[in-house]
Formats: sequence, C-alpha cells, structure tokens
Amino acid sequence: MTGPATRPTHVRYGIIALIFLITSINYADRATFSIAGSAASIELGLSSVQTGFILSAFGFAYVLAQIPGGALLDRFGTKRIYAGAIALWSLFTASQGLTGLIPGVSAIAMLFTLRFAVGLAEAPSFPGNARLVAAWFPGTERGTASAIFNSAQYFSLVAFAPLMGWLVHQHGWRAVFWVMGVLGLLAAALFWRFIHSPVRHPSINAAELALIEDGGGLVRMEDAVLARPPSFTWVNVRQLLANRMLLGIYLGQYCINVLTYFFVTWFPIYLVRERGLNIMEAGFAAAAPALCGFVGGLVGGYASDRLLKRTGSLDIARKGPLVVGMLLATAIIGCVFVDAEWMVVALMSLAFFGKGVASLGWAVMSDVAPRTLAGLASGVFNMFGNIAGIVTPIVIGYIVAATGSFDLALMFVGLHCLLTIFAFLVVVGPIRRLELAA
Repeated sequence: MTGPATRPTHVRYGIIALIFLITSINYADRATFSIAGSAASIELGLSSVQTGFILSAFGFAYVLAQIPGGALLDRFGTKRIYAGAIALWSLFTASQGLTGLIPGVSAIAMLFTLRFAVGLAEAPSFPGNARLVAAWFPGTERGTASAIFNSAQYFSLVAFAPLMGWLVHQHGWRAVFWVMGVLGLLAAALFWRFIHSPVRHPSINAAELALIEDGGGLVRMEDAVLARPPSFTWVNVRQLLANRMLLGIYLGQYCINVLTYFFVTWFPIYLVRERGLNIMEAGFAAAAPALCGFVGGLVGGYASDRLLKRTGSLDIARKGPLVVGMLLATAIIGCVFVDAEWMVVALMSLAFFGKGVASLGWAVMSDVAPRTLAGLASGVFNMFGNIAGIVTPIVIGYIVAATGSFDLALMFVGLHCLLTIFAFLVVVGPIRRLELAA
C-alpha cells in the first residue's frame, strides 16, 4: 500500500519551469538588437555589413567561452557559476542602451564589445541547463525536460518580441536594453534562491530522489565539485573530439542553430526590409513562428520520450522526431517563391514548428555525455553549435549587401536542414553514453 508520505514529490517540475523562464530571458537578451536594430541602425548610421558583424559579436564570444564555461561548471558547480552568469549578462545587456551617449566612444565598437561580453557571460547557460536536466530527471523524462528548456528560445520571442517592439515604438530602442537588463537581474536572484542539487533541495522527498536516481538521473553530480581534478585538459578534449558519435552530434547542432540564429538575428529585420512591415508589426509577426517553434519543441520532446518508453531505443526515440522535424523545416525555402505576407508567416511557422520538433540535441547530450565530463562535453557541443552564431549573421549580411535580397539567404538556411539529417543518420551511429579512458 502506498501512502501520501511515500508518493514522490514533483520538485523537478518546478526546477524545469524556472530553467524555462531563465532561458526565455536568455534568448530575449540575444535578440534585443534584432528588435532594436532597425531603429538603432538608422540613428547610429550602421550599414548591413556592420549590422551583421554586430549581430555576430555574441556568437564569437559565445563560441570561444563554451569550453571554459563548461569546465567552470564541472569545477565549481552549476549554482554559483550559472547565477553569476545571469547577473553579468544582464548588466552587459542594460549597458547597450548607453550606446551613442558616451562622447568619444564609437557606437559600432561599443555595441560589438558589449554584445561580445553578453556572449561570454551566457556561455555557461546551456551546459548548465544540460547538467541540471541530467541531475534532476530520469532518462524517460529527459527528452521532454530538454525540449522544455530548449523551446524557451521560441517562447522568448512569443513573450518578448511584441514587448520589445512596443518599447521601441513608444520609448525608443534604448528602452529595450534597460528593461531586459532589469528582468535578467531579477532572474538571477530567483535562480540563486530556488535552484539546488537534488540531494540538497529542501522540498524533495526520498521517493522522488529514488525515482530520479533509479531512472539514471545523476543526482550526486554536484557532490564535492571542488575536490575534482579540472575537467578541461587537452587529453579530455581530444577524447571528445576523437569520437565519431559526438562529432556527428556537434555537426547536427551547428546546422540546427543556423535556423536559430537566422531567427534571433535577421528575421525581424527581414520582415521590415524585405516585406515592408513596421517594427511593431514585425514584432507581432515574429511571434507566430516563435509560438509554432515552442509547440513543436514540446511535441518533439514528448514524442521522443514516448518512443523511448515503447521501443527502448534511443536511436528511434531521438532520431525519428529529428528527421521529421528537419524535413518540415525546409519549408523556409518556400518563402522565396511567395509574395503574400500571410504566406511568409505561415511557411516560417511551419519551418519553425519542424525545427522545434527536431531540437533534441540537448536531450541527446544528456544521454551520451561522460558522467564526469558533463559540463565540458556540453560546452564543446554548444561551442560547435554556436559557430552558427558567427557564420549565419555575417554570411546573411554579405548576401543581402551583394544581392539586395534575402532569397539566397533563405536557401542557405534551408539547405542546412538536410545537412542536419545527414549528420544524425550517417555520421552519429548508435546513441549511447560515452565512457572515456581514465
């Protein structure tokens, strides 16, 4: 007989809800210049190429800091590193609102430097999310949990793109940075107050802890982190980079993120310049594909976990939704051939629904990362994936400058959907937890 005292608590659901909220703010802070960029570019006299480089500044830093960020998480624990990261990126976000107000400081240099700093500070965020999911969720819930925090990238634009568009329209582009900076500082305080490891959380009971641990959750991941040897050694990095399965996963994440970075950098600008919307209309139009991506992310995670329960196969559970989703995401190419604004929004919505369904990379990393190198392996994964944050804004900036159109840019983005399928079906091979040599 099972009484109320032996029923598992559901603290892990509150943990993933808070991660979802913080990740939504994380992505909104990345997209601030995308929303404010049209107005800021006019006021500050920025060209398309200069705008592309400013948009890519985040990606440069984010990529460079992934391995150190993951190693810091392994060394000092998730809570202190992640909370500090939230506070720092929020301060750097708010500071962008001062661009052009400081005599003698170049607007281009200041925006590039501050967006670079935001990228450095945000580096531990997704490896930290992956560590929290690996610690707090059994294997059969990991796909859904990872999909929830990953789908925050879409929800952030559903929630914040209209808000930021309204702020630009009513209060000027600088207000976007100040408001988002304050929200981020509040999020840092919430994280510090409520995030703990499973074995130390004051609200979890023994039944939930056993459920997580028996299902493969790494509940003691944070134990004695300071006593561990540093995870960032070249031997460890070489072992990760020498593994074909991980390389295929890294390539696939890069390709998926090409779509992500088009959406959070150039998409609102595309709606204004190519489709003739004003900034408020663009903010609301961007919300529709974002909402579909959010729904797609939840559908993909749920479907993946259901498949895992029914088949017991990680390959079927993770790769099946990914292939279907990436095929749907190729609908972005269709925008080249339509004129009606509603058709553009509909095709973008279908594409980002598919992209959401396919966004299982973080679930896969929780499945395969070596137990003692979860932060480092996730950092390398996120580093490769976010090289797209450097390449995509710059390439699209040059394409638009050279052709005066976004047509080739949309094809560039769409073809990466097919390359994602190739990476997971041909390169990755069987999905399994990697055990490295001591």
